[in-house]
Amino acid sequence: MQEHQIGAIIIMKKLIVYYSLEGNTEFVTSKISKYLEADVIRLVPKKDFPKGNITKYIWGGKSATFGEKPKLEEYSFVVDDYDVIIIGTPIWAGTFSPPIKTFLADNKISGKNIYLFTCSLSGVADKCIEKLKGILKDNRFVDTINLVEPLKNTTDNIDEKIKIFCEKIKNK
Repeated sequence: MQEHQIGAIIIMKKLIVYYSLEGNTEFVTSKISKYLEADVIRLVPKKDFPKGNITKYIWGGKSATFGEKPKLEEYSFVVDDYDVIIIGTPIWAGTFSPPIKTFLADNKISGKNIYLFTCSLSGVADKCIEKLKGILKDNRFVDTINLVEPLKNTTDNIDEKIKIFCEKIKNK
């Protein structure tokens, strides 16, 4: 692990990798990154998915179901620079988004502390999380959180849930 020591304090470098179509996952990422002072990689497909209408469900669901891996805009990532990797994704058709699939296929990640956060309409994340755990099996899964429509949700105390999730990461 890449630990950075300042005096007697050991700092574990953290990275958030995420994809967001309509802003929910980006909203959560901004809160987590501020709280943890983590580096951030936003995955951007070269050809983005449709937004705001039924087409997004058809196109995105098909892409997720068939395991498509869209080409991504360039980003900089050196796996050995990080001890903690936080992955954020919307849930599409019960699984994680295709840009996350591309990222995981393009990068060999092992021996890291992995945290997952998902954003969904249904609140059901188990299938998605299990698929990610299967792909990232050479890592240590520490915690996961699923947030239901964080941009619109006024009843679930999203900020408090994010804070608790981040406290677990800070205290690890």
